Amino acid sequence: MSVNAEPIDPRTLRALVTVAETGSFRAAARSLGYTQSAVSHQIASIERRLGVTAFVRPGGRGKVALTPHGELVFQHAQRVLAANQALDADIRAALADERGTLRIGLSQSTCGMLAEPLAYLRRTNPGIDVSLINAVTAEALVQQLHHGQVDLGLYLNVEPDERVVTTPLFEDAWVVVAHRDNPIAASSSITLDALDGADMIAWHQRWRAQASLERLWRQRGVRPRIVYRTDDSSIIQVLVAHGLGCACLGALSASALIDPRLRRLALRDEVPPRTLSICWARDREPPPAAVALSDAIRTVAAQRAATGEV
Repeated sequence: MSVNAEPIDPRTLRALVTVAETGSFRAAARSLGYTQSAVSHQIASIERRLGVTAFVRPGGRGKVALTPHGELVFQHAQRVLAANQALDADIRAALADERGTLRIGLSQSTCGMLAEPLAYLRRTNPGIDVSLINAVTAEALVQQLHHGQVDLGLYLNVEPDERVVTTPLFEDAWVVVAHRDNPIAASSSITLDALDGADMIAWHQRWRAQASLERLWRQRGVRPRIVYRTDDSSIIQVLVAHGLGCACLGALSASALIDPRLRRLALRDEVPPRTLSICWARDREPPPAAVALSDAIRTVAAQRAATGEV
């Protein structure tokens, strides 16, 4: 097999990735705004260039599939396109004079971890502006890192992904938040069985940790009544403080109770993990401020883990 030394046009790589993701030359053409024959020509050119067959073409309406060689080309194409996107993002930032801005992807649950590290960053890098960007899910954060939209991520339950480097910090324990007049608040710790039949306020099930917790309830035969759902941890605490139910939250979300009527109870059962991690794009060098902040986050995380604050 002979491999041509000519460089591959990124548009050809984009065509290959789109065909692989859609499973169809026709769908890829629609997505890219090309004709189907143009996409076919691009795929044929990269196959000739590399001397391999990238796709199994079943004919008819069957979906095309990557060959083993095609899978290898697909993985490299994704990395090349991501590097191009990162270059564009860095150039746009430089032209907009935003290189002094550190962009951090996080969620409501994790923002409380940042106060001390940000104070440290302000002392050591006073010229750095910080932009805190909400990531709707862990998967969305990975996309934001991959596309150069954020420099650093601090999130719970980030699944392994070759596009990012993920460093676990500690386990964010589940706790129960209850009104002080709720009978379960008479103890400092409870089991899941105490929630059977209880009115509860919960996160939406699109959060992986919440869905895992509710599966555990079903396995244990625990059937609380979910009376309200929201994505806002502060709203959950407000509803609990008004006696509308209790809630299962992560210790980070419940670290600062917003109402004196609230009580925080430990759970004595084994529950699905909530692993807090720091992460960044594998193919991009983090800016010095991101490195300094990540070091500060790790220091604070180690202190919290050692003192049992979470």
